[in-house]
Amino acid sequence: MYGKNEIAHERKDKLFVMFIKTFINPFIGILMFLALLSLVIDVLMAEPDEREWATVIIITTMVAISGLLRFYQEWKSSKATDTLKKMVNNTASVYRYGEPETREINITDLVPGDVISLSAGDMIPADMRIIESKDLFISQSSLTGESNSIEKTPELQDRIHRTGSVVELDNICFMGSNVVSGSGKGIIVTTGRHTYLGVIARNLVGERAQTSFDKGINNVSLLLIRFMLIMVPFVFFINGITKGDWFDAFIFAVSVAVGLTPEMLPMIVTSNLAKGAITMSKHKTIVKNMNAIQSFGAMNILCTDKTGTLTQDKIILERYLNVQGQEDLRILRHAYFNSYFQTGLKNLMDRAILSHCKELGFENIEHNYAKIDEIPFDFTRCRMSVVIENDEKKRQIITKGAVEEMLQICTHAEYNGVVTPLSKELKREIYKRSEQLNKEGMRVLAIAHKS
Repeated sequence: MYGKNEIAHERKDKLFVMFIKTFINPFIGILMFLALLSLVIDVLMAEPDEREWATVIIITTMVAISGLLRFYQEWKSSKATDTLKKMVNNTASVYRYGEPETREINITDLVPGDVISLSAGDMIPADMRIIESKDLFISQSSLTGESNSIEKTPELQDRIHRTGSVVELDNICFMGSNVVSGSGKGIIVTTGRHTYLGVIARNLVGERAQTSFDKGINNVSLLLIRFMLIMVPFVFFINGITKGDWFDAFIFAVSVAVGLTPEMLPMIVTSNLAKGAITMSKHKTIVKNMNAIQSFGAMNILCTDKTGTLTQDKIILERYLNVQGQEDLRILRHAYFNSYFQTGLKNLMDRAILSHCKELGFENIEHNYAKIDEIPFDFTRCRMSVVIENDEKKRQIITKGAVEEMLQICTHAEYNGVVTPLSKELKREIYKRSEQLNKEGMRVLAIAHKS
């Protein structure tokens, strides 16, 4: 009734369609026209023992080798891509009416009315209405381009009236977004092509734009056609007028057309593209369309904004400084507690803190502490807090966040071992040190605690 929970995507060509498309090329069209013309002349105009099949055989052989080589390479790439797709199987935790408990099913089998359980790191499998949430923050950057997460709640707030954007609805999660932190439950409203993302995908799917290589082939083909339209009639009329034998003049004109066309070019081009595709496959890259090889080779500058493509997607903890700018293990210990005990999705800085503390042998100190509560990060507070208690029942809240945000809420600081009011002079000193670290290419976080 509802169909699979899939958005529109490019349909895979059947095998015979893929085979035919490998021969649909302006340059191959010119060669086949000349081969057909030569065949007609040989069959209709010459005696059986005087027919010469060399031209037809050479042109047809070159075209066949070129097409078959391209077809084999693209078929092999398509097969490898299908194998990779089968290795990926996304599931969702679903509760359905009449079933005793939740179960994991493939997201393509979801239908409206399914109740989905969400937790940090989950993808939103369809458009759904939130019915239960606890500090649920969703990243909708794939739909809006906005990196800031949005909190989703069962109640509809008034933000939609201020922005006028449907993706800003507080109680609706959209397919294609993902859970940053918190947990919740939602009931699926729409699936597949009827989702917000599905409508976008439907408008984008279509014929791909021509690559520079395709345009180049078309330009070469048009250039050859122009030469033929000028040279062949010119040669035909001059030869016919001077010799008086119009049939021989026509044969000679066709020979000129064949001579103008480089029959080996399709095979040479295809062989080079195939070699490039094979080389790319050795580097774990699948090339589905062989013409894309030329685009790779013609590329001078590759621009990307995806973290981890050109870097290691990793941050290293360099310093843990107190207010005076001196390294202090107490600062690192409090940062470790904050990153360790939070239940949200740990970001790169959390992982850097935990990794550095592991090197220093800090990973066992949490056994002496228990987490009492936490306040997840949100973009109103711009900070994240955990409440912990040690074996002696001493309870404290540890908060980390941006330096500017933390200085706005803190009233005291530990300076030279003494807790002192956070004066304007001390704030300026902290700001100055933070700016200097930023100029050195470092990201600075501030840590605060209170018993």
